[in-house]
Amino acid sequence: MQFWKQFIGTRGNEYFCEIDEDYLVDRFNLTGLQQEVQYYQYALDLVTDIFDFDCDDDTREQIEKSARHLYGLVHARYIITTRGLAKMLEKYKKSDFGRCPRVLCRSHPLLPIGLTDLPALKAVKLFCAKCEDVYSPKSSRHATIDGAYFGASFPHILFQVYPQLLPDKGPERHIPRCFGFKMHATAALARWQDAERETQKRRLMDAGVEVPEDKSEEEESEEEESEEEGERPKAQ
Repeated sequence: MQFWKQFIGTRGNEYFCEIDEDYLVDRFNLTGLQQEVQYYQYALDLVTDIFDFDCDDDTREQIEKSARHLYGLVHARYIITTRGLAKMLEKYKKSDFGRCPRVLCRSHPLLPIGLTDLPALKAVKLFCAKCEDVYSPKSSRHATIDGAYFGASFPHILFQVYPQLLPDKGPERHIPRCFGFKMHATAALARWQDAERETQKRRLMDAGVEVPEDKSEEEESEEEESEEEGERPKAQ
């Protein structure tokens, strides 16, 4: 069996699409990958099914590992081509990447995305175009896939090419209520102000600026009372 067919068919690699053979053998598409992949030439021979090298089991295992890494890096380039986008679009339409766990997104299909284009830094995440947020895959098999095998630009390029697939913006949001009444906006504003105040205090302290301690309401009340007593005229 060809390596890439075996790779695609392996459990946990469902996010990957099949890379056209003519794309794999075009050296222009592999520019710069020699420095990224150990045993590069042997790995490429294995991926393109022309591997003919007699080696021990440990070396063979290392070459196969490099071949999987090479396929992943080429995959990130391939899925932003016209053919690659079309293949990933079919998987997206079938919800092969899962659906958004956010209730108000109503099971909108997801797309794989890398948080960085650099390999071995971040695992793949799933992007929802409706709420424009990212989520971790449910399966532990998918959660270990390198995000660089999809890249940080893929979902956005897909929607640039197929803008008709973009969902309506302004996602529906949950509105907090008590017994049917909306929560008072002033309370939410006060909580936000308190959080911002604490954030600013931490920034000042990190910068070495002395920040006075906040006084409690009781202390402020006692100071106001003492000031009022001091302002009262003394009896003659």
